[in-house]
Amino acid sequence: MAEKKRSKRFETLEQRPVHKDGFTGEWVDVGLIAMGSPNDPIPSIKIAGGKVVEMDGIKREDFNMNEQFVADYAIDLEMAPKAMAMSEKEIAHKLVDINVPRTECTKIMQGLTPAKIARVMDCLNIAEIILAMQKMRTRQTPGTQAHITSATDNPVMLVADAAEGALRGFTEMETTVAVVRYAPLNALSLLIGAQVGRPGTLTQCALEEAFELQIGMRGLTAYAETISVYGTENVFIDGDDTPWSKAFLASCYASRGLKMRFTSGTGSEVQMGAAEGKSMLYLEVLCIMITKGAGVQGLQNGSISCIGVPGAVPSGLRAIAAENLVTVALDMEVASGNDQTFSHSDLRRTARTMPQFFAGTDYIFSGYSGTPNYDNMFAGSNWDIEDQDDYLALQRDFKVDGGNRPVTEDETVAVRNRAARALQAVYEEFGFPPITDEEVEQATYANGSKDIKPRNVPEDLKAAEKLLKEGITGVDVVKALAKRGYNDIAEKVLMMLKQRVSGDYLQTSAWVTKDGYVWSAVNDPNEYAGPMTGYQLSPERWEEIKNIPWAVRPEDI
Repeated sequence: MAEKKRSKRFETLEQRPVHKDGFTGEWVDVGLIAMGSPNDPIPSIKIAGGKVVEMDGIKREDFNMNEQFVADYAIDLEMAPKAMAMSEKEIAHKLVDINVPRTECTKIMQGLTPAKIARVMDCLNIAEIILAMQKMRTRQTPGTQAHITSATDNPVMLVADAAEGALRGFTEMETTVAVVRYAPLNALSLLIGAQVGRPGTLTQCALEEAFELQIGMRGLTAYAETISVYGTENVFIDGDDTPWSKAFLASCYASRGLKMRFTSGTGSEVQMGAAEGKSMLYLEVLCIMITKGAGVQGLQNGSISCIGVPGAVPSGLRAIAAENLVTVALDMEVASGNDQTFSHSDLRRTARTMPQFFAGTDYIFSGYSGTPNYDNMFAGSNWDIEDQDDYLALQRDFKVDGGNRPVTEDETVAVRNRAARALQAVYEEFGFPPITDEEVEQATYANGSKDIKPRNVPEDLKAAEKLLKEGITGVDVVKALAKRGYNDIAEKVLMMLKQRVSGDYLQTSAWVTKDGYVWSAVNDPNEYAGPMTGYQLSPERWEEIKNIPWAVRPEDI
């Protein structure tokens, strides 16, 4: 049989990177549907004796634990009758309408049931979601967060990369590990490096929750966000958790002065085989409402580590933007994803970020990789440090504040070197394996861990154990820096420890300026109400964004 003659156009198209991505049709029975599953509940509510006795067609005695938690803690019962009586279209119009204040919208949204919220989102196209997100984000000033990790857990690379990340404008930075026992040293590197790059930068070390709480109590980290919640009872049970246990854990962090947020994301229940045929967005709305009911100030969502699942189905990326919108519409901080890589196509991965980039969110990224992706231990990010100049150009192209700033080679080399020298001094003071001048020099000019010689891992791990056994704290780090002549850095680390005591940065959507001033939804509330309102680039910030170092200037010609 003769081979079928092929169109050269289609043969060419099949070689495009996008054909390496996974795509699937909707499969309702297993939850492979982004929005509007026929199995999603019908919105309804009945209240009696100050309690929800029926929600979305389910009687109270038949509630699963998620439904019970949401019904008891996440719905404004006073607002519910009025809000539920509105049509989904009417509520969607209010979210987009610049003449309806944000505060009115949040009150309405807090009176809705999960099924009603999911249906409201399905009324909005992507342009309308962007418009609503610009109005509904909690903090007026947008920001962004970075991943700072190393494939070899190299502490010198980590401290230098943290300094550079803070210099570039990331107001939060998180690390994790390749080898679990390295975690205390990674946290130490980020603590010091971040304060060298920009005082006030918040840092965390994402690991098992008890460990995160332990090093946070020692003052080695400032926030946490890996407390995961799920939309179905079976997934929660698989993790030996409940909404109540997560709420208790949240109170443990907050009571010890640690900023924290929950994590969730469309597709997690599908990925774990327990979506119950519901749409990804409906299950995510349950997660968002559990977060609200637990009293947590914010949520990291945007599919996060499940991005391949919604990214494979129709309207999946729209659903991700919708989940970010629901979070801010319920008056919480959102760290809106854009972290884990999901596509071989540069066009798709850029497009995935644009709703949050154009609208601005509290944290546009919950993990822009501040290292090359080969060093990213969070499974690789949608954007990494080698995309930074493209990102700066996009800020300039569209006059958008994406949270980052252009930096010169000289200032970057200087902060990387200063941070590496400071860590070298602290290691010597603590009796840790020495950091050589050669390592400092390599980290100062390196792009990634491939550009620096390997450490003696067994000896480093002994140092990590020593840090834990001897009870070394942030105060000890301050003392070591001061004793070795790094008084300026010691003062910056001490400032962050004072923030822990004051608790001011536990406010919704808080970040800390270089002068120690806390900027949050309390003193920087989003007041967008149409053109020329809300966040506006200052002349100074616009000049900074415009002046990318590689642009040709008339005076240079």
